[in-house]
Amino acid sequence: MPKDRISAVVITKNEKENIKNCLESIKWVDEIIIIDAFSSDSTVELCRQYTDKIYQIKWLGYSKQKNFGIEKAQNNWILSVDADERITDDLKNEIINVLIGENKADGYCFPRRTFFLGRWIKASGWYPDYQLRLLQKDKGKFNEKRVHEGVVLDGKKEYLCSDLLHLPYANLVKYFEKFNEYTTLAAQDLYQKGVQSNIFKLFLLPIVFFFKSYVFKKGFLDGFTGFVICIISSFNVFVKYAKLWELQKNIDSGAKLDR
Repeated sequence: MPKDRISAVVITKNEKENIKNCLESIKWVDEIIIIDAFSSDSTVELCRQYTDKIYQIKWLGYSKQKNFGIEKAQNNWILSVDADERITDDLKNEIINVLIGENKADGYCFPRRTFFLGRWIKASGWYPDYQLRLLQKDKGKFNEKRVHEGVVLDGKKEYLCSDLLHLPYANLVKYFEKFNEYTTLAAQDLYQKGVQSNIFKLFLLPIVFFFKSYVFKKGFLDGFTGFVICIISSFNVFVKYAKLWELQKNIDSGAKLDR
């Protein structure tokens, strides 16, 4: 029985260091769609080696870029992959076997393993980090979160066993280059949901997050790297709520001035 056809969707913006390895890992799919936010490096030229379905649009946000790609897909099954991710041979074979079989779910989650500071992370709240990345086109789309977006699925989901590889940061410098953007977007999401920041959250939540990641999610299994991850992740929580507090203060001040 032939497998159902798959469209892979990848969003890009200046990803010349990552995109070739990403596309090499998904060249077995039936269609590759690139949604590029007008890269100024060689990203698009590299993508043309793998597909002619390249759409350049202004940056709309992570979710909207991905949903635009899903709309452009010609096939029923969507495989969403980020430029800094890789589909392993084991995961490829598992996906193919799923689509050959009967009684398919509407979406499938993959465990995602991250490479950081010279090692593959096996705990610390960063693994298994399940991501829903294979779905039927008419059964789901990405939510409207500004960062750490996920798929909203209208149907049944199941879990695969093989890892999706994630290589997001070459070093701590690269990590903190993204840190400012992500914490700002996360603070905006919290504000939009009506979450309030205060001194207790600023003080307590990072501490709770550290112990949850290092002890309960076994960050100690990742050695000193795990300790660093749990520290910077808890600092991420602090900065996110500090930016939320600043956002509240600025908007409230603006509202008072308008009166």
